[in-house]
Amino acid sequence: MAETLTVDRVAAFSNAAHGGNPAGVVIAEQMPSEAEMQRIAAEVGYSETAFAAPSGDDSGAWRVRYFAPSTEVAFCGHATIALGARLAARFGGGTYPLVLNDGTISVESDATGDLSRAALMSPPTRSGPASAELLQAALALFDLTPDDLAPALAPAVANAGNDHLVLALADRARLAAMTYDLKEGAALMQAHGLTTINLIWAETARLFHSRNAFAIGGVLEDPATGAAAAALAGYLRDAGWPHGGSIDIVQGEDMGAKSLLRAEISDEPGASIQVSGTARVI
Repeated sequence: MAETLTVDRVAAFSNAAHGGNPAGVVIAEQMPSEAEMQRIAAEVGYSETAFAAPSGDDSGAWRVRYFAPSTEVAFCGHATIALGARLAARFGGGTYPLVLNDGTISVESDATGDLSRAALMSPPTRSGPASAELLQAALALFDLTPDDLAPALAPAVANAGNDHLVLALADRARLAAMTYDLKEGAALMQAHGLTTINLIWAETARLFHSRNAFAIGGVLEDPATGAAAAALAGYLRDAGWPHGGSIDIVQGEDMGAKSLLRAEISDEPGASIQVSGTARVI
């Protein structure tokens, strides 16, 4: 008899009991088929749904895959936070090792009910300058000019499991005005292997405001993106930014879903980033 799959809905990186980025979570005895996971993710309609099943060995790890409504993604931070909260609710608080398509990470959470804390350790990070071709195309997509960019942080492609283009803007109002064509954005991301384009504004050296375009997943914008937060933090470390060991990110505010993310940054080049926040059951 086929297993009955239940979809939990959790908003990750919420501002206490408000905001956050909704994710679907399916915890199963065995990993569903790829077609079934894609179908469920499309029906749920959130930017990502996480699917988890016991890895089947003695490690106690969970095999995890992430699906957007239209495609599978290698890693999703907010869905990992949501998954951690549901694992803690079902099996108790603690740290859970996770086996992804391209490596292993971990997530930890308490078990305090419908509002809990969770933290993930990202895949290793790396970053490098954005090509002139990519930068020109991205500026055109968002109707930006080079003068709109903050000179202190050069455009970069940052990775913490996925590639993200990072564009630092010089003005908060320009960030608030972000708009772009979804189909054109998806084509650009597909052509350059990007999962998101992360537009940011630095209020201080340790407080960032972010808007994160996810056209390749069929979503204009995510209200909270843990993978992009980890990639940004890794880039700041590589760039020698005065992060002081951690940064806070406010995301989703301009779309009415204020979300709060914290990234802890070690001094070790390429090391994982811890990204944490609140998870609330929807």
